[in-house]
Amino acid sequence: MGLKNSHPKLFPGDIVEYPRNRYFSHFGVYYGERDGVPYVAHLTCRDSDTVLPLFGRALRSEIKLDPLDMLGEKYKVNNMLDGLHPARDFHSVVKPAIDDMMGREVTFDILFHNSEHQATLFRYGVKKSEQIEAIYKHVMPSWKKLLERKQL
Repeated sequence: MGLKNSHPKLFPGDIVEYPRNRYFSHFGVYYGERDGVPYVAHLTCRDSDTVLPLFGRALRSEIKLDPLDMLGEKYKVNNMLDGLHPARDFHSVVKPAIDDMMGREVTFDILFHNSEHQATLFRYGVKKSEQIEAIYKHVMPSWKKLLERKQL
């Protein structure tokens, strides 16, 4: 499996975190194996050349199933809300929700509906992004100034 795993084994419904840089990670939900290949369900842009427009939004996003290692070799299990919320049953709740969402067009919004929000929504039924909460206090004052000057 990948490098630096926090678990020796993934279980369906686990949140998988792929660090991207110092501040942000991409998140998905471990879906299980198909023909011996482990898969992750994650929120992604439909077009590989899509650039996030102003305000970090992309209108053409969807839930996709991709092989675990295709999203990155370094990943870890990060079931960050297990102490606060019970994980929903994978086979009766999470898997049907993922299957229902696949192929549907959804809006990606870095502040309000990113891959971490989607992963926690699947696993816990709660939208939460700890990485956005950590940087929000630094970003918001800058945006507030721009809004006051009507530059945003």
